[in-house]
Amino acid sequence: MKQTELDIIRGTLDLLILKTLSWGPLHGYAIVSAIRQQTDHALLVEEGALYPSLYRMEAKKWIVAEWGLSENNRRAKYYNLTPEGRQRLHAEVKTWHSYTEAVTKVLQATQRPAPENA
Repeated sequence: MKQTELDIIRGTLDLLILKTLSWGPLHGYAIVSAIRQQTDHALLVEEGALYPSLYRMEAKKWIVAEWGLSENNRRAKYYNLTPEGRQRLHAEVKTWHSYTEAVTKVLQATQRPAPENA
């Protein structure tokens, strides 16, 4: 896979994680489960992608982590959105909507546009 494709996937994953954490603190497995459930099992986030994304967002101060007990009374690291993370989520959602709107215009086009005058 090309680096540009990885960047697109990583950016999308960050957006999904930030949105999921906007509902409240979650541990890694709960983040994966929430994304899977919200997408009717269409998106599967693997650990190999999840944790590097979480660590990167933690380094950028978009999220913070603290230890707690999971539903099974096991020690788990819970991730929580910071105010900076909420701002980033808002910006990412806006960018995502602009991007999908532009892609939709191309996909719905029935003919090639007229050439632009240079």
